[in-house]
Amino acid sequence: MAETVSIDGQQYLERNPLGVLGLTFLTLGVYFFVWYYKINDELQRGLRDESISPTRSLMAILFGWVLIVPPFIAVYNTAKHTRELETTSGVAQTIEPAIAIALMFILSFVNGPYIQEHLNRAWDAARESPQPLLAAPSLKPTTP
Repeated sequence: MAETVSIDGQQYLERNPLGVLGLTFLTLGVYFFVWYYKINDELQRGLRDESISPTRSLMAILFGWVLIVPPFIAVYNTAKHTRELETTSGVAQTIEPAIAIALMFILSFVNGPYIQEHLNRAWDAARESPQPLLAAPSLKPTTP
């Protein structure tokens, strides 16, 4: 159901987008939260961006409904990070965060397959590319 992809020494999962939806239905929504945490962790590692917090994103989805807005911001940011990963991987057709938000209005977890499909495209492109996913940060010498 999920294929492990190794990129730059890191392990990522290419999940079946319909499997995400199916497991979410089978587990009465529990799998969506597990999946959401895991993809944010993969985005954090893939982009090497410590500002991405899988726990904060999950808490916004789980408890943010009290304030209404946080889940929408969390999904928008996840889609935005996915687009950034796709762009750095060289994917031509990238995710639209607005579509991910619109899918939340249909049913809160229907956007899962959409986001996962785009993550799979990024992993495929990064795996096929001879260049590293993200170049190592350059250390510029400081001049006194």
